[in-house]
Amino acid sequence: MAYATTHRQRAGRMPVIPARKLGTWKMAYADFLTALMAFFLLMWLVSGVSPDARSAIAAKFKRDPAIAAAAANPVASEAADLFSLLTLSETLKAAGESVILSHEPDGVRLDLVDTAGKPLFESASGALTPEGRKLVSAAAETLAPLANPLSVEGHTDAFSLARDGYSNWELSSDRANEARRLLESGGVASPRIRSVSGLADTQPLNPGQPHLAQNRRISLKVHLSASP
Repeated sequence: MAYATTHRQRAGRMPVIPARKLGTWKMAYADFLTALMAFFLLMWLVSGVSPDARSAIAAKFKRDPAIAAAAANPVASEAADLFSLLTLSETLKAAGESVILSHEPDGVRLDLVDTAGKPLFESASGALTPEGRKLVSAAAETLAPLANPLSVEGHTDAFSLARDGYSNWELSSDRANEARRLLESGGVASPRIRSVSGLADTQPLNPGQPHLAQNRRISLKVHLSASP
């Protein structure tokens, strides 16, 4: 069988112009309206939340990087929750600069410190001033409902005492025990007190300024329920 060849070209079909898909903008607009409605719904829900609850929510999002990095750790998460709870205490807020809250891996520390015009203790004495008693009582009111163990530490500044046989070690121990007694009378259960210690001037709040008034303080360590 023979095969014939030809050079004729058949007319090709013209390419079809793709049809325009009408109405796609409507889909995008509908998505936008849905997102907008969700936003307004969220704003409406937040507007009905109490200031304390809003502060608690904000605290969740404003945690420092160290807390956020440890969020997957149950112990660190409990410490962060405890810190947020104490931060919301109106009683502690009212104390202003006399209370310093700090987050630690195994708990939260409340430092009750001397401030200008509000000394915590009588000069060179373990006795609390009226302002000091008010401050420790405020801490007791906040801590009494909790079940967490506590450690009570007494601290002094670096000034030496003029009394023979009575150093900053004795002074800080007397101050710690004075605070312990007031905490217990304020509702903190005695079995929760894990330890009471006087640390003299060995752990200044401001290491570069060991004679600073703030170093004269009571430090309350609130331990986590799971900590040893």
